[in-house]
Amino acid sequence: MAVQSWEERAAALNKTTPPSDPNQKPKSFFREWGDAILFAVVAATLIRWATFEAYTIPTPSMEHSLLVGDYLFVSKLHYGPRTPQTPLQVPLTHQTIWGTNLKSYSDAIQLPSYRLPGFSEVKRNDVVVFNVPFENQHPADLRTNYIKRCVAVAGDVLEIKEQQVYINGKPAVNPPQSQNRYFLQVAEPVRDKIFQEQGVTDFNSPNGVPQPQVTAMGPAYVVDMTPKTADYFKQQFFIKGVVLDKSEPGVGEPDVFPNNPDYPASQPDMSGTGAFAKWNKDNYGPLQLPKQGQTVQLTPQNTPIYQKIILRYEHNEGITVQNGVILQNGKPLTSYTFKQDYYFMMGDNRHDSLDSRYWGFVPKDHIVGKAVMIWLSVNPYADFFHKVRWSRLFNLID
Repeated sequence: MAVQSWEERAAALNKTTPPSDPNQKPKSFFREWGDAILFAVVAATLIRWATFEAYTIPTPSMEHSLLVGDYLFVSKLHYGPRTPQTPLQVPLTHQTIWGTNLKSYSDAIQLPSYRLPGFSEVKRNDVVVFNVPFENQHPADLRTNYIKRCVAVAGDVLEIKEQQVYINGKPAVNPPQSQNRYFLQVAEPVRDKIFQEQGVTDFNSPNGVPQPQVTAMGPAYVVDMTPKTADYFKQQFFIKGVVLDKSEPGVGEPDVFPNNPDYPASQPDMSGTGAFAKWNKDNYGPLQLPKQGQTVQLTPQNTPIYQKIILRYEHNEGITVQNGVILQNGKPLTSYTFKQDYYFMMGDNRHDSLDSRYWGFVPKDHIVGKAVMIWLSVNPYADFFHKVRWSRLFNLID
């Protein structure tokens, strides 16, 4: 069998190619650049939508697992990319046009959103990016992106007892870099360098270093840190005491879900063992997460738990709420079957995280993707020569 080299093959193809039209004008410089830019925008949009997207960490809610200034790649492939709900949008934007406060989209057209197949479901302990569900000023697929750890999936029963998360009655594994808030009692100020060496930051401080405060227990630093770092400070002679900040069982916090402004603050809980008003950030539940296909009987006791789902997240028609009763087309709903799965998300910085403890469940159709890798990490408070956290580059996220 005869074979051809690639040079011979190219020459043969060139001979058979018809000559170009001598009257056809070549593309102008601007036309060529315009075509190249259009191709690049389309390609980048498709990659961003279907495969991976870059995000940055702007707040300390995931410290110390993820740091402010970490730049991440988030995989859309794991859970499957979503088809756009808001098609009229400037490419490569989210809510506004770059550098302005101008909306980058029009909600004149809203489409049903579908999820393409992925190779994984959302699992417990996954670090997940999602559209925060409590925002109403933007369409669901353009709501603000949050990043938290999924601590419970659909069908789980979640409970928090004295800061320990329990799933289906068993203690959950705590992330190794998770933080809580502590009071460091001192007689004199602590040098900034000590906090910097221990990785203790305060993003309300101009230089990122905690400042002493006057508290009920005297001069103290109020800091978020890991239990390991707390043990370090307990051994230092210049620290008078290290006190864990915690909410006591039975002492309610009215801003936790479902005792938020959307609901009355004194509904009895679904287990009948107490009241939602007794829940707080460190003692919470038990709370079962809704699962697709699950049917629940609606009662005055559990209506506050499911009200947002039925009213806002599942696109039901004719839903109203009157005197704590959910109505559809004016008739009371006595039962409800969930149309999708729901998740419970928490930040690893447990005392500095606005998460599901405050606004409730995350619907499956709000899930964006799984955080998989840190590709760059920049310390916002370091000098030029120490700006990049080299040890964090290309770290996998777990």
